[in-house]
Amino acid sequence: MITFLKGVLVESLPNRVAIDVHGVGYEVHIPLSSYDRLPELGQPVQILTYLHIRENDHTLYGFGTAEERDLFQLLISRVSGVGPKVAMSVLGGMGVTAFKACVVNGDLVAIAKIKGLGKKTAERIVLELKDKVGVAAAWEAAGEEDAASVAMNDAVLALITLGYKQVEAHKAAKLVLSTEGDGASSDDLVRGALRILN
Repeated sequence: MITFLKGVLVESLPNRVAIDVHGVGYEVHIPLSSYDRLPELGQPVQILTYLHIRENDHTLYGFGTAEERDLFQLLISRVSGVGPKVAMSVLGGMGVTAFKACVVNGDLVAIAKIKGLGKKTAERIVLELKDKVGVAAAWEAAGEEDAASVAMNDAVLALITLGYKQVEAHKAAKLVLSTEGDGASSDDLVRGALRILN
């Protein structure tokens, strides 16, 4: 498996690059998000890769960050009917953190707006990924947001740890937050959510 390439950028298009690695030119398909991070032609470049093998085709996909590659692999391995082309559309149409937040919140409208995806594909993605990206996305979303959001995410994570499903935990904590207000602590949200769930 080719995990990364380090060489000189010799060709750069919005969906494809060519990298010279010690005299061998590699063609790598990239999402639009990775294209924005590329250096000028002739400059050194390092790109993370994933080699996709089919019967008569070996295609190299490249990514600017480990998060992009992880999401790409998650999409093609866990969502039925989603191949590399659709996964690249997802990465090109929305940032990783925003996409995870949409999956966690079940925002089908936002996901379906990505070019190449429709309502049915969006529903499949949310259904099959929700529990897999939920915890990571909750931590990331908490990163730089206000205290209410942090309390909300902490409460949801605590409820998941107690054995509740992501969707149930989120709905219950959100309901408590709407009645308690932004001043509610994560403990308040967990206690209130437990009353609702029980």
